[in-house]
Amino acid sequence: MVSDMRSGERYAERMSLPAGGWLAVLATAVIAAALSNLGDMRWWRVAASLVILVAPVAAAWWMGRLPVRVVETDGEVWLHVDDARLPMSAVAEVEVLEPVAYSDALGVALHPLTFVVQRPWINRGVRIVLDDPEDPTPSWVVASRRPERLRAALAPALEGAAASGGPRG
Repeated sequence: MVSDMRSGERYAERMSLPAGGWLAVLATAVIAAALSNLGDMRWWRVAASLVILVAPVAAAWWMGRLPVRVVETDGEVWLHVDDARLPMSAVAEVEVLEPVAYSDALGVALHPLTFVVQRPWINRGVRIVLDDPEDPTPSWVVASRRPERLRAALAPALEGAAASGGPRG
């Protein structure tokens, strides 16, 4: 769930599948693999069963590998979500989204250019409103198991930007 904190990291989280999700994936994969190999044990059926067994497990691992980190580098705070990076100097506000608000934020009212990172097994997150006139992205919506801690890791950078005259400083 939480990776080892490196120096300069204020927050780290992985969007990994919970234990119940892994159990469901493994049970489904085993049942599907067993059913695909009914009949004779020819090599192609065994190979297909192995693929059917391994593919869902690999897909669940791949979907859960996504890291969310808040890092301070050279005096500037950055939000890293997988390969995407957002400097806090371009952020106007960070809002914690509880399950109902999170669902609404991902609904039909969502701006088409919003950057969204979500996983179906996480029902909370944060909305990060941007204040960068050169970026067409109005906001980020990022899933998090602990959105309050994520917001708290970003808050000092927001307060520092507000004290220096606004998000663009």
